[in-house]
Amino acid sequence: MRNRFADTFYELGKTDSRLCVVVADISPAGSIAKFRNEIMIGMVAGMAQRGLKPFAYTIATFTLYRPFEMVRDDLCYQNLPVTIVGIGGGVTYSTLGATHHAQEDVAIASTIPNMSVIAPCDPAETEAATRWCATQQRGPVYLRLGKAGEPDFTSKLLEPWEFGKLRQLRSGGDVCVLSYGPIMKRAMAVADRFEAAGKRAAVMSVHTPKPLDRDALTSILSNYPHVVVIEECAPNGSLAMQVRALASGLGTPCRLDTFTLQDAFIHCYGSHDDILDAHGLGANDICARLGLI
Repeated sequence: MRNRFADTFYELGKTDSRLCVVVADISPAGSIAKFRNEIMIGMVAGMAQRGLKPFAYTIATFTLYRPFEMVRDDLCYQNLPVTIVGIGGGVTYSTLGATHHAQEDVAIASTIPNMSVIAPCDPAETEAATRWCATQQRGPVYLRLGKAGEPDFTSKLLEPWEFGKLRQLRSGGDVCVLSYGPIMKRAMAVADRFEAAGKRAAVMSVHTPKPLDRDALTSILSNYPHVVVIEECAPNGSLAMQVRALASGLGTPCRLDTFTLQDAFIHCYGSHDDILDAHGLGANDICARLGLI
């Protein structure tokens, strides 16, 4: 995801002099280094002009947590079209410890008025989201990305990526799995287990947690007998909490199972997979709770 963002931003920057990127406490990744070397001087020369399209790019905890007051007051209060790029959302920066874990980032960003939140599930969605952010005038955006090595789920889909709209990755009528971000890999594995058990499992990318596509979710909760939410976010303020609230308000009879990070700091040292497993988000753990094992 990180490299696809960098490549896309570089290509856009070659034709749009308004685009600029501010990088803090992180080495420029991939084509961001090319953007700096080939375009940054022209960008600096144009900084005094109006109409720039700035992106703030660094580790998720440093783009959102440390400067939270400035994000709230300088960007969101004034509704400025600035994109905050959080690299390594969730617990992606596993071995760097809690200071680099952004397990509450989607929930925190979603609470701020005027802030939109986009969390692509793979490199192709990252490219589509980056292109949208580079031209939008809606207001501030938190673009939550993984780090590297995410599998491709969407590059061959006929349905295009659209801001604020759920996107179907797989079709099925017995159960619907909702997910977003790099943990989509585990959501797909759970869908495979449902299929092996004889249940047709649809998978939806909720790539825009805010504004949430409530119309599509209402339809899903009303028409599927079983809905599952899998996300790499703390429970309070999560997609799971919003879906449960919506289901309660609708009074839908569907079975609803939700899986989030724990509301806890897990003292575990290991890989991204190890941290997710410690939070109870292992594919086998999820399947066991769903009765698939």
